[in-house]
Amino acid sequence: MKKILLAFLIIYGFGLNAQRSDYDWKKMDPKQRKEVINNLSSEERKDLLKKFRNNMIMDNLNVDPGDKAEFTQLYNEYLESQKQIKSQFDPKFDPETLSEDEAKVKLQQSFEVGQKLLDNRKKYADKMQQVIPCQKVLKLFQSEGMMRDKMNERKPHGNNNASGTKQNP
Repeated sequence: MKKILLAFLIIYGFGLNAQRSDYDWKKMDPKQRKEVINNLSSEERKDLLKKFRNNMIMDNLNVDPGDKAEFTQLYNEYLESQKQIKSQFDPKFDPETLSEDEAKVKLQQSFEVGQKLLDNRKKYADKMQQVIPCQKVLKLFQSEGMMRDKMNERKPHGNNNASGTKQNP
């Protein structure tokens, strides 16, 4: 899943003319890009992905240049907050092996994490509306859903999800 997301964001970032200062991504063939990316440290790859993601979002939302820095900071804060909430739920379990009581606890945990994610999304939607119009906030959340759907389409079937468990709360 991470490899697919990495490939998707990098490819999309190339199309947006996202460039590191020392690489001309658009002029590189895919093999060269892969080699450069593989030679980056994990921290550099993470930063590059973040940059491509942010460029993609800014271009998609057509954020005013004067608001880009503030919105980027807010958006990254939102993503980090969502990530921290998601980390509270471990989706790696087989429901078939849980007792009835364990399953009830796990189900309740999934509801609680889901509610926290929703509450956090509402909180950041309010904050984002102080920087960009409500229509753009809505478009941001819509594009997140479309990106998630795209990633699920590309995800190979039956690899690490053989038990049929859902990966997200």
